[in-house]
Amino acid sequence: MTTDKAARYRELAAEVSAVLEGETNLTARMATVSNILHHAFDHYFWTGFYVVDPEKPDELVVGPYQGTLGCLRIAFGKGVCGAAAARRETVIVEDVHAFPGHIACDARSESEIVTPVFDGDGRLIAVFDVDSDRKAMFDSDDRAGLEAIMKASFAG
Repeated sequence: MTTDKAARYRELAAEVSAVLEGETNLTARMATVSNILHHAFDHYFWTGFYVVDPEKPDELVVGPYQGTLGCLRIAFGKGVCGAAAARRETVIVEDVHAFPGHIACDARSESEIVTPVFDGDGRLIAVFDVDSDRKAMFDSDDRAGLEAIMKASFAG
């Protein structure tokens, strides 16, 4: 376990909580979270949300993000984001080129973590996606840190 990274996620959780205090708009909350986290780690290449489309509840549509152009839509079960949405659990991929059905929104992506985002009633509202341009950049510290931030930011 990388204790420095775990400590950094705890600091970020406190920062995100302070900045979001009193803000109820979902888009503003997502934009803020993606911005803070994107600038927190140098291995974060693409950082953002894919939101469950209320008109097509088995599809994700790009939401607030930081980085290069993202895919516009991803079906549940397709790629890493769709897998995390369908499974409703965090998916970590050390080498995206080895992941069956990986969707290459940006060819420079090498590793990825995707965390489901639930509202206060436990409904899946989005996934939070982080890509790195380096292989094997995400681990259990990232999983725990991101899951805690998503829960505090959107299910609270």
